[in-house]
Amino acid sequence: MKNHNKSPSISTLLLVIIASIFSFSINTTLGFGSMGPISAVFGENEFFCAIDASGKQEVICWGKNTTTSTSSSSVFAINVPPMAALSGGYGFMCGILVNTSFAFCWDSYGSPSNLIPQVYGSVSYSHVSSGKDHVCAIRGSYYSDSEYGFVDCWDVFEVSGTNGFTSKQSDRYYSQEISAISFKKIVSGDGFTCGSLKDGGIKCWGPNAYILNVPNLSDHFLTLASGKSSICGILEMSGEIKCWGDSSFVNSSNLDPPVGRPFVSLAIGFQHFCGIRKDDHGVECWGNVNSSSIPKDSGFLSIASSDSIMCGIREEDLVLDCWFDNATSKSNIDPPLQLCSPGLCGPGSCGSGQFAFNASLLHEPDLTSLCVRKDLSICSPCGFNCSKGYFPSSPCTENADRVCTSCSLCQNSSCYDVCKLKSHTHQDHRLHQLRRLMIIVGSSVSGFLLLLIFIFLFVRFFPRKGGKRKQSASRIGDKDTDAPDVVPSAVSVAPCPGLAQVFRLVELKDATNGFKEFNELGRGSYGFVYKAVLADGRHVAVKRANAATIIHTNSREFEMELEILCSVRHSNVVNLLGYCAEMGERLLVYELMPHGTLHDHLHGGFSPLNWPLRLRIAMQAAKGLEFLHTENNPPIAHRDIKSSNILLDADWCARISDFGLLRNDGDVILDMRDDVYNFGIVLLEILSGRKANDRDCTPSSIVEWAVPLIKQGKAAAIIDRFVSLPRVVVPLLKLADMAEVAVRENPCERPSMGELAMFLEQLVKEGLIL
Repeated sequence: MKNHNKSPSISTLLLVIIASIFSFSINTTLGFGSMGPISAVFGENEFFCAIDASGKQEVICWGKNTTTSTSSSSVFAINVPPMAALSGGYGFMCGILVNTSFAFCWDSYGSPSNLIPQVYGSVSYSHVSSGKDHVCAIRGSYYSDSEYGFVDCWDVFEVSGTNGFTSKQSDRYYSQEISAISFKKIVSGDGFTCGSLKDGGIKCWGPNAYILNVPNLSDHFLTLASGKSSICGILEMSGEIKCWGDSSFVNSSNLDPPVGRPFVSLAIGFQHFCGIRKDDHGVECWGNVNSSSIPKDSGFLSIASSDSIMCGIREEDLVLDCWFDNATSKSNIDPPLQLCSPGLCGPGSCGSGQFAFNASLLHEPDLTSLCVRKDLSICSPCGFNCSKGYFPSSPCTENADRVCTSCSLCQNSSCYDVCKLKSHTHQDHRLHQLRRLMIIVGSSVSGFLLLLIFIFLFVRFFPRKGGKRKQSASRIGDKDTDAPDVVPSAVSVAPCPGLAQVFRLVELKDATNGFKEFNELGRGSYGFVYKAVLADGRHVAVKRANAATIIHTNSREFEMELEILCSVRHSNVVNLLGYCAEMGERLLVYELMPHGTLHDHLHGGFSPLNWPLRLRIAMQAAKGLEFLHTENNPPIAHRDIKSSNILLDADWCARISDFGLLRNDGDVILDMRDDVYNFGIVLLEILSGRKANDRDCTPSSIVEWAVPLIKQGKAAAIIDRFVSLPRVVVPLLKLADMAEVAVRENPCERPSMGELAMFLEQLVKEGLIL
């Protein structure tokens, strides 16, 4: 650096004070984050950049780009070399090059030119920090073991009328005192830079540094973050946040940091702060931020903020997620689907309370490392707790963070206490079961008393000839002791030769343990479904019609249903094995689907489905519906296709269940188009992980929410971010387009099930996401 011994004149100081006072009266950029794998550029053309997790450390950028005419968020390409770290300023971004440790800066206009003064162009740096109109960097190789170094600073400013930036060696950020100090980490704001010292404490310099009033400290800081006229740091020992500076510009907003909660990362935007908690890696924000937009169930390893938007890299799958302040529209936030690096690659082993991120956890066969060199690793802070509804099932190790498991799978006392505040406790579950038992017992007693009254009245007022009275025997297991000569009623259905078996009632009663509740698999408008084990050892599902179904469905309709079910045989349809029609009962015996319903896995807390399996399930379900529509005479319309009626067999193959009775009303063609519409809703559920109708969301209808986004070319916004994304996402976008066509209002514009099945089969054959 140049040696400048001149003292600033009174007029210069006056200008600085006037400029700083004026800066408080306008709403300009406030926050500049720490160096990391993700960072933001502030200003009118704000955008984000992140380091890709491909192992090449390439840079991905998205946001408001002046090269496009739209104001919505978009991904754009910038010819930037691979980066080891990033730091955003006002209108420009800087980073450290992977191969040389040289600094590299570029502007928001997409200029490929490097905004580094020539004198610093060939200097290696270990740390870089961008401010409002300047950059400071710590000398030293990025991959060296040395943690401290001297600082260089240069100015970066926009050239009036050229839509471009330039740089020059800085006069404002030089002093003999600063040039002799070694720093570990630095952060820059509007007119100042601050750094953490080797022996503890923080040192600030620059024309506006006097505003901060940072006291003499001996504490060591994990990280630093700055606002326009404030600076915050996270204490290494306690994780507590400490802030200094003038916050009068925030009006009535409360920017006091949380007390008593440790953090590992911090980012500052316009009138808001966001941090990553140490315990569960969840995001906590304060100040002017839209609380409903903050991710509630995801942990993060890195976050960054621009003026109004905050984005982070999720710890589970390295997918980008964004939230925003109260003045920003969610429609303008559309981060790319690429996986991003959870932290910075560095040399050496990880310290206590950290783990080296293992690339194999991403289940990407071609990805062996997230860093360009095999001797590098990403050290991330261990979590010791989990987000709401989950418990830590294994501790943090050298190569993996603690594992979080859903509280719905909590089966022993080791997780009861953790899940007590996060889900239904074991005691709550037992109380719930007890309440259910009391309701059942009470209902049974009431029903029994009513039955006795009915029998008494029947015997009293309706005598049979010869003084004998006929007793109803409609309930399973009831014996007609008063009239042993009465033959039980039966439905005169011709059996399905070689296909369906006629079962005796006593067989099915024994197989289901007397139709006990603990054998119940589910219930619906038709009745109950029970798990059963036949005498020959086969595991089956028994569907038992309830009284309402028996009353409203006459014998002829039941005969028609059996004729249809007996004729249906397909690998993607739940096939009928047999039936029983004794004692007034109507029971159907089906193949057992051990993996439950698609609804269970998408919305019910069952094991998650990855994208290859989701796509295959969609294809197989479409083939099952196509078979019903085209391979039967007359054609069969399902009339109630939904995710809960798509079952999964032992091989995770999709099977269609619960298709309705045949109707001879001439509307079967329209019913088949309705099947297509409902299947389109299932496709949207598969893509988004959201329920078909969710009262907790606005709009509640998945169609009203997803279709406008797909039509605007923003299908990526509906893709389920709780499942690890494939490296190629084009098939998912194609699937979204097909789902949009399937749910069109005009039935004539919808494809046939055959066309949908062919489309899905082609996606699977191409193997694009398998």
